[in-house]
Amino acid sequence: MAEISKDCRVPIKMSWDDLEALCRTEGFQCKELGITKANVNEYEVEFLCDYKKTKEEEFYLVKWRGFPESVNSWEPKWHLKCPKLMKQFHVDLDHELRRQKRRAIPKRLDKEISSLLVQKAKHRKRLKTWEAQLNLTCNHPGGIFVINDVDLEGPPKNFTYINFYKAAPGIDFIETAVGCKCKNCLEEPVNGCCPGASLHRVAYNEQGQVRIKPGEPIYECNSQCLCGTDCLNRVVQKGIQFDLAIFKTDNGRGWGVRTLQHIRKNTFVMEYVGEIITTDEAEKRGHIYDREGATYLFDLDYVEDVYTVDAAHQGNVSHFVNHSCNPNLQVYNVFIDNLDERLPRIALFSTRGIRVGEELTFDYKMQIDPIDTESSKMDSSFTLAGVSTSPKKRIRVECRCGSDTCRKYLF
Repeated sequence: MAEISKDCRVPIKMSWDDLEALCRTEGFQCKELGITKANVNEYEVEFLCDYKKTKEEEFYLVKWRGFPESVNSWEPKWHLKCPKLMKQFHVDLDHELRRQKRRAIPKRLDKEISSLLVQKAKHRKRLKTWEAQLNLTCNHPGGIFVINDVDLEGPPKNFTYINFYKAAPGIDFIETAVGCKCKNCLEEPVNGCCPGASLHRVAYNEQGQVRIKPGEPIYECNSQCLCGTDCLNRVVQKGIQFDLAIFKTDNGRGWGVRTLQHIRKNTFVMEYVGEIITTDEAEKRGHIYDREGATYLFDLDYVEDVYTVDAAHQGNVSHFVNHSCNPNLQVYNVFIDNLDERLPRIALFSTRGIRVGEELTFDYKMQIDPIDTESSKMDSSFTLAGVSTSPKKRIRVECRCGSDTCRKYLF
C-alpha cells in the first residue's frame, strides 16, 4: 500500500497502481511516483487487451499505464512503440489458439480469448511486482526472477521474504565474542583461526568450493575476526551469488527454483532460512502443514533435537526449492557469528556441476553417514517437514521428482 504525497493533497491509502491512476486522471503531481507537471498527461502502454484486423490495418486495444480501464482505446499498430508487449501478446494468443486447436488468427478475437489474454497480462504484472519486491528485500548479489507460464497462480499468500533466521519469542542467539587474528585463514587454522579453534580444518579451497565431507561442520570467520571481507573463509555469509528463477512447475509440484547461471561442483548456492521454533511447536505446526500438503519444517539436530526451522510463512528462495531423491544440492551445518551448536545455519552446496536452466533440488529426508561422532557431533540424518530419527507421525506424501532412483514417497 502507498499513501499520496502532500503534493497530491489526498490523504488516502491505496495500491500503487490505483494511486498512479488517480494522480493522472485528476492531474495530481506526486514525487514518490515520479509524476510531474511535465509528464502527468503522458500515455504509456501497460499491456494489450484485444486485437482486430481490417483490410487496411491491424488494431490493438490498449490499457494505458496509470489510467483506469474505462479509458482503454483501440490504436493502430503503427502508432504503438511497444514491440516486446506485442510479441508477448501474440505468444499468449498463439498458445490459446493452439489450446483450442485453431490455426489462423481471427480478424476479431472473441470475448473468451480476449478476456483470457487480459487475465494473463494482469497475472504477469502481479508477478513482476512481486519480483521487484523480492529484489528490494533480499540482501544478496544474486537476482531473483519469477516465471509462471503454466497457470494463473500468483504470489503466495502469507509469505514474507527474510534474509536471516528469525527467532521465535524466548529463543536467543549467542553471539560470539572472539575472532581470529590470522593474516591468511586458509594457511593458519592451527594458529587460532576459527575452524582450528573448533578443532576442525578450513572447509573451503582457494576457489571457495567446499572440500570437507557432508556431516562435518563448517566454521567461518565472524564479525570479530581481523581478516577482511575478502577472506577465503567467508562464503556462506556473503549470500546467494547466482541469479535464480522461482518458476511454476508443470507436473503438480507447485513452485520450484532453477539457476540462471552455471554452478560449479561443491559451490555454495543458498541457505535454508526461516523462523526458529522449538520442536514442540514444530510438532503442533507439522500436523497443520500435513493437512495442507506442505513441507517447510527443518529439524536442527546437529547435537540435539531442540529447535526447528519453519520456512512456511517466512523464508528466502529456499522456501520454493523442491525435493528430489537424486538431488543436486547437499546440506551442511555452518557456524559464523552464533556458536550455539543447537542453532547451526543450514547451507546448501552443489553436489555436481549444475547447468543453466536446471532446477535446484535437495533431498527432504537426506541421510548422511556420521563421519566421526566425537569430532563432528553429527546426527545420522538431516530432516525436513518434521521427520527425524524420533518417532513422529506424518502423513505419507507421494514423491513426484521423476528421478530413476525415486523412493515413490517423500516420507
